[in-house]
Amino acid sequence: MMKRRHFLIGLGATLAAPAVLRAAPEQGLKFGVLTDMTGIFSDGTGKGSVTGAQLAIDEFGRNVLGQPVELVFGDHQNKPDVGGNIAREWYERDGVDVILDVPVSSIGIAVQTFARERNKMFITSAGGSADLSGKFCSPNFIQWTYTTYALAHVAGKAMLDRGGDTWFFIVADYAFGQALERDVTEVVVKGGGKVLGRAAHPINTMDFSSALLKAKASGAKVIALANSGGDAQTAIKQAEEFGLLGGDQKLVSLLIDVADIRSIGLESSQGLLATSGFYWNKDELTREFSKRYIAKMGKPPGMMQAGVYSAALNYMRAVDAIGTKDPTAVVNHLRTQLFNDAFARNGTLRSDNLMIHDMYLAQVKAPTQSKDPSDVYDILSTVAGKDAFPSLADSACPMVANK
Repeated sequence: MMKRRHFLIGLGATLAAPAVLRAAPEQGLKFGVLTDMTGIFSDGTGKGSVTGAQLAIDEFGRNVLGQPVELVFGDHQNKPDVGGNIAREWYERDGVDVILDVPVSSIGIAVQTFARERNKMFITSAGGSADLSGKFCSPNFIQWTYTTYALAHVAGKAMLDRGGDTWFFIVADYAFGQALERDVTEVVVKGGGKVLGRAAHPINTMDFSSALLKAKASGAKVIALANSGGDAQTAIKQAEEFGLLGGDQKLVSLLIDVADIRSIGLESSQGLLATSGFYWNKDELTREFSKRYIAKMGKPPGMMQAGVYSAALNYMRAVDAIGTKDPTAVVNHLRTQLFNDAFARNGTLRSDNLMIHDMYLAQVKAPTQSKDPSDVYDILSTVAGKDAFPSLADSACPMVANK
C-alpha cells in the first residue's frame, strides 16, 4: 500500500521539520493546499498550486491581523479516503483554517463535509463538478475557478455554432467526467444536436484505442473528451495516431490547460478549442503575476493554479477587513465584493457560494504562430460570468432562496 505523502512549507517555501505540525495559535491563519503532487493532475495543480498560494501570502505581506500566515500542503493521491483523512487531521489537529485547490470532485465532496462539521473553510480551485456548488453546496465552501457547466456552455455552444450537431463522448467515469458529460449533453440537445454514443473509462487510463475506435465509427461530427489532466493528454495523443485530428470529425477537449498543451505539443493540439478562466499571456496583469510565478516554477501558471492564488488572496483580504476568520462572516463579506485580480475579472460570489467571473473561449495556436512553448492560445472571445455560469434560478443549491 502506498504511504500517504504529507508535506509542510513555511513562509519561505522551504521544507520544515515535522515538529512544526502543531496547531497554529487561535488568532493565526493557516492554509492547507490539498492537491495531486505526483499523479495525472499534478501538471495543472500540484506544486504549482502550492506556489500560487505562497505568492498570495507573499503579496499580502505574510501576515493577517498582525499574525503570521502559515501554509501546509498534502498529496491526496487522487483517493477520496486519503484526501478525507488529511482534511480531517488538518482541521481537527493541525489548526488549518482553509483548505485550497483539491482536484477530483469526489474528494472535494468529502472535504466539504469535514469543513462544515468543523466550521472551517474550503475553497476549491480544481474541483469542477457543478454539483459541488449545486446539490452539494455548503455555507463553508466556495467554488472559485470553474465548473463543468461553464466548460459546457462556452465550448459546447462554440462547437454547435461551427456545425457540430452530432456528438460522441469519451468520459472519465467519476463525478467530474459524469457531470461534464451531463452538462454538455444539455447544451447539445437544447441547441438542436444529438448525442450518438459514449465510452466511459476509469481514471488514469493508458489505452484509449477502444473508445477512439467507437467514436470514429459513430460518425459524430464532434468527439468530446470529458476528462482532464493526464487522461486528456493521453487521449489526444492517441487520437492523432488514429487520424482523428484535422479530419472531418472534430476533437474537443472540454478541460485542457497550458500544461496539457505543452505536454501534448502544438503539432498535435493545434486548432483545439478550449474554455478557460485564465490565460497567463492575456494582458499586463496576468503577465505580471505570471512573471513572479515563473521565477519560482520555471513555467507559467494554469487556470487552477492562478485560481488558488486568487482564492487565497481574496480570503486574506476579507479576514483583514472584518477582523475574524469566522466562516459565516468571511463568506458574507466576500459576497459584497467585486473581484478583479490576475485571475478573476468581474467576479462576484453568489448565495450558492459559486464565484462567477469572465470566462474565455480560446483556440490552440499552430506551431508557426507560437513565440515560446507556453504561448499556446489565441483568445477568441470573452464570455461574461452571467452567460458562462448557471443563473441562480437554475441552481440546485438548497441555500438559494425558495429552493
